[in-house]
This record gives sequence, C-alpha cells and structure tokens, in this order.
Amino acid sequence: MAEFSLELNEEQKTLQEWLHGFAVNEMRPIASEWDEREETPWDFINRAAELGIYSVDFIADCFGDPTGIKMMIALEELAWGDAGLGMALLGTSLGVAALFGNGTPEQIGEYLPQCYGTPGDVKLAAFGVSEPDAGSDVSSLRTRAVYDEKTDEWVLNGTKTWISNGGIANIHIIVASVEPELKGRGQASFVIPEGTKGIRQGQKFKKMGIRASHTAEVVLEDCRIPGSCLLGGKEKLDERLARAREGKSSNVQAAMATFEATRPAVGAQALGIARAAYEYSLDYAKERKQFGRAIIENQAIAFKLADMKTQIDAARLLVWRASWMAATRKPFLNGEGSMSKLFAGETAVKVTEEAIQILGGYGYVREYPVERWHRDSKIYTIFEGTSEIQRLVIARAISGIRIQ
Repeated sequence: MAEFSLELNEEQKTLQEWLHGFAVNEMRPIASEWDEREETPWDFINRAAELGIYSVDFIADCFGDPTGIKMMIALEELAWGDAGLGMALLGTSLGVAALFGNGTPEQIGEYLPQCYGTPGDVKLAAFGVSEPDAGSDVSSLRTRAVYDEKTDEWVLNGTKTWISNGGIANIHIIVASVEPELKGRGQASFVIPEGTKGIRQGQKFKKMGIRASHTAEVVLEDCRIPGSCLLGGKEKLDERLARAREGKSSNVQAAMATFEATRPAVGAQALGIARAAYEYSLDYAKERKQFGRAIIENQAIAFKLADMKTQIDAARLLVWRASWMAATRKPFLNGEGSMSKLFAGETAVKVTEEAIQILGGYGYVREYPVERWHRDSKIYTIFEGTSEIQRLVIARAISGIRIQ
C-alpha cells in the first residue's frame, strides 16, 4: 500500500513539468480562439495524441500510480492550460471510467483502444447518464434496455442529455433501466459500438463555459446491440437484479460507480482553473499601480489573494486525499470524494470571481482571460453532481440518516 506523502516523487514531478509545458505552449495560445468558435478542436486533439497525452498508455500510466496522485496532477495542469480544451481531451475518460468500473477484462480489452484510436486517426468516447427529466436523480432514468432472447440483443430507447462528446463519439457507454420498478438497482451500462444504427446526436448545447468541449443530447431509437455489449455480462446482471427483487443489498448503481471514481478528478480540474486565475491576478496586482503604488500593497487586495491561495491549497489537499483513498481502496466513510469535488468546485467559482474584482474593468473584458476562467468554473458546481447533491452525500455519510 502506498504511503501518503505530500512530496511528489520524480515521476510525478516529471509529469507535472511536461504537462505544464504542454499547457503553456499548446493550450494557452489557442484557448480564446476555441472558446469563441465553440467547436471540437480536432487539430488540438490530434496534437495531444501525437505527443502521447491523448492515448491509452497515458491514461493507464496515470491510473497505475499507486498513490492516486498522478492523475490529479495531470488534470490540474490541463485545466490550468484551458478547461474547455482540457475537457475536449478528458470527455473520453468519462466513458473509460465507466468501462473500467463496470466491464469485464475482455470488454475492457476490446473497447478501450477504440475509445482513443491512434495519432492521425483519433477516436472519442462518451458516457451517457443524465436525461431531460433525470439529472441529479439518476434513479429515475427513463431510457430503457429490453433484452431480445431470440436474437441475443439489447434494444435501447430514450434520450440522454448534457453528454460530453455526445453523438460525435465513436464509443458511447449508456446507462439504461432494465427493471424500472427497481429504480437505481435496476440499471445497467451498455457499450454502443461505432456504426451502430439507432443512435444519433440530438441538440448541441451552446454553453456559458468550457466551450471547446462538445456537449449534446444523444437519442436512442430502437438501438440494437449484441448481448455482449452489456457491461459485466448478463449473468452478473441477473444475479444483481435477483438480489434487488428480494430486497437484499446490492452493489452500487452503474452510474454511481462511475461518479464515485471521477469526483476527485472533477475537483482537480476545478483546482487548475482556480490556480490559473490566482496566479494571473497575483502578477497583475504586483504590476498594476494606483495612487503611486502597486495595488497589492493595499490590504483589500492582498487579503483577497491570501484567501485565494489558502482556499486553493485546501482544495488540493482534499482532492489528493480522496484520490489516495480511492487508489488504496480506503472507504469513503464521510463522503470524502464528494468533499473534494464540492470544495474545489466552489473554490474555483470564488477565486475566479475575486480575480475579476482584482483586475477591475479589465477582468470583465474578453481581452483578458479571467472572465473566461470564471465562465468555465461554474460548471464544476453543477456537473457530475451539483454542490447540493455533494452536500447530501456528505450529510448522509456523516449522519447515517437518509436525509432528503
């Protein structure tokens, strides 16, 4: 078991320096352009693939770190470069997390390479849970999966929404209800391979932030997939459904298994945005002069920056703790994963807002990046569980009471 340490090892330091250079040289110069264009940055994704950042090997190496910290470092640096471009790379990892969380070794081996493709021929993956009438309440999914015994196929119907890479992905992993009366315990995850009929993109959303990341609806209309596309296999699903019908405890829901694995990762991205805004406003406060002195010499500004730095460091500690706990299989008895996402997301919003205040009018215009960072930050209090849902998870964990 990896001992907890706040001192980065040589591998982690090397990764941090490499990705910081990538963020400086490849992300920062094009961030504003792609924010304005609101399109998928295919050239950028291909460039990341050429460098080995958008690849199976990169993800495997980060997830293979026994401390759990390596992936958090990577996510923070990419979001520091630009959250929208970062999400253009990271959207695939949501599908990958679902594949690892629910798939058999054979399924992982078959579909994981198809999630990334190769340099010059990149692929994307998407993970679909949310629906128009089921956002935070994932137990109320209406998308149905019905098994056709005659053909050994599953038939999926429904609409998913707010899906990163939705409709343009080569591999979609969809959570659907198999037995609606069992609610969350009657759900399963399915792989929709490339070229499958009956799946299409619905509305593409024009967003406030992270605009370089494609977000859209995914519509399933009599979408037929082989029985082998049920993640985990039918035997395992039948056993789980039987336990649920008898009222016995069951494994965590398909959707929640993925969220639990990714919440610290979401926190790490929020942390990168906050750090970017803090560093920029700190430099600005040292250079900007009013009334004959740098504005950082005023307590009103200096104390803002002190609070920003303190909140960022506290958020990083929560994120690293949760990731270390996940990597070393320590149970989240007090909702530590949700704590990390909650605090880091809200810190990003606060810090970027303060950065705008420090820059004054310059912070409000698009010629300066802090307004973009503020727009980008807000989604981190919403997706993969709103701040309110995180508080609910934590409250239930610490009280042992099913608080509504």
